[in-house]
Amino acid sequence: MVLFLKSCSAIPPGAVAVTSFEKEKYLGKWYEIARFDFRFERNLNNTTATYTLREDGLIGVYNRGYNYITGEWKDATGKAKFAGDPTVAMLKVSFFGPFYAGYNVIALDDDYQYALIAGSSLKYLWILAREKTIPEEVKDAYVKKAQEIGFDTNKLIWVQHD
Repeated sequence: MVLFLKSCSAIPPGAVAVTSFEKEKYLGKWYEIARFDFRFERNLNNTTATYTLREDGLIGVYNRGYNYITGEWKDATGKAKFAGDPTVAMLKVSFFGPFYAGYNVIALDDDYQYALIAGSSLKYLWILAREKTIPEEVKDAYVKKAQEIGFDTNKLIWVQHD
């Protein structure tokens, strides 16, 4: 979904960002299917990310999730921009002023229904889908791809959407 901490945009060794990327097709709402745990999403389920085109040409980012411990919704609004060529799915995302973090789409189906996202290191990984579930064969393919890059997929949290 999002990264908050690093001020650079990078991609883990062995990972390759999707090329021929069309940002217009990527815009809209995505459901978080799985993620690695980290502070800003701890104890959240029903997590989503919505991407919009802003007037300044950047991508608006709105993340939302339900904290099942506190019983409250949590949200964050940020922005994203391409790290370079806008047809290569390497972006930089910011929720805190000038601090950006890597957001790399490393797998994406032709219909823009399922995405595998890597952060700037092997500490950050997400599986996203346009629906609340994902076909088993897509899940298996994305998990395998992540393992081949070096992600410890045993750490994946499978998000509940209820």
